[in-house]
Amino acid sequence: MLSVHDVAVTYSNGVTALHPTSLTFKRGQFIVLLGASGAGKSTLLRTLNGLVRPTRGEVRVEGRGSIFARRSALRAHRRSTGMVFQQHHLIGRLTALENVLTGRLAAHSTFRSMLPLPRADRMIALEALGRVGLVDRALHRADQLSGGQQQRVGIARAMAQRPETILADEPVASLDPATAVKVLDDLHRICREDGITAIISLHQVDLARRYADHVIGLAQGRIVFEGNPDTLRPDALDEIYHADQPRLAEAAE
Repeated sequence: MLSVHDVAVTYSNGVTALHPTSLTFKRGQFIVLLGASGAGKSTLLRTLNGLVRPTRGEVRVEGRGSIFARRSALRAHRRSTGMVFQQHHLIGRLTALENVLTGRLAAHSTFRSMLPLPRADRMIALEALGRVGLVDRALHRADQLSGGQQQRVGIARAMAQRPETILADEPVASLDPATAVKVLDDLHRICREDGITAIISLHQVDLARRYADHVIGLAQGRIVFEGNPDTLRPDALDEIYHADQPRLAEAAE
């Protein structure tokens, strides 16, 4: 179980991206972070993976303590946490399989990772590609794949880590609606099958209602909503997106 305790983030320019926040993410849940751009969703996700060190507070893993207690604790946490990014972050000249295999590097020492990875790792990578329906594209260069396929390779790469937790920052923001549903279908199904805790930031209220077990709404770096997706009524959405933002409550009905 992952949790944050009184975590706040203020950047060097004086901007507070996340005000003091305490949350517990239950094991095996599919959790969606909702909020407008600049609401603090990305900062929260990056804090959960240790990419951003909080100005105050702690990020804890049940049974292990604070992820910032020592460097070995942070490395162990990152090995067990998969990341899916909005812009894929694939290496275009490498094949889909080679990109997925990068998800296995953290399982080896620095020296061992410089050598060809064992056959067992290749089998794990191929299995991960199969779970997103792309095993037939394993030897295709990443830059020859469609945007949706590239994002599914990104999911396979994260799954090749054999993670306990998946963090995804706007994973379908650049995709058309039909492709976004396909990508989230794959991610949701795999997390369910493997009991992985997923924390996903989204803009689309309809997708949050469709996939989330639990929704956390952020506005201006503060938690303004937390609850079941069925309780995402117009007043709650107004609180998340504010009157000066587009009224997504009407669009989502």
